[in-house]
Amino acid sequence: MEETKNKEIYADGIGQIHFVGGMVRFDFITLQPDPKGKGEPTPVYNERIIMPPQGFLSAFNSMQQLIDKLLEAGVLKRTAAADTIDAKADKKDKK
Repeated sequence: MEETKNKEIYADGIGQIHFVGGMVRFDFITLQPDPKGKGEPTPVYNERIIMPPQGFLSAFNSMQQLIDKLLEAGVLKRTAAADTIDAKADKKDKK
């Protein structure tokens, strides 16, 4: 029986999202400390995930469902900026 190893990747965030060659590309970053210990951490490209647009849409929908659950559980709080963005999106959808 062949053993499968799962790989975990840590990222502090997404540096950029690109659409190139028909694929969506996420550039994940980690924050690296200032070598002198005095400045702000520097975001450094760490990994890239590439997926087709349908995979991106599926991932986005999954993330939105998780965000909704985290909001309901009180883990996340809505901000005024998020409400403004949601209101603009709602108006755009109704057109």
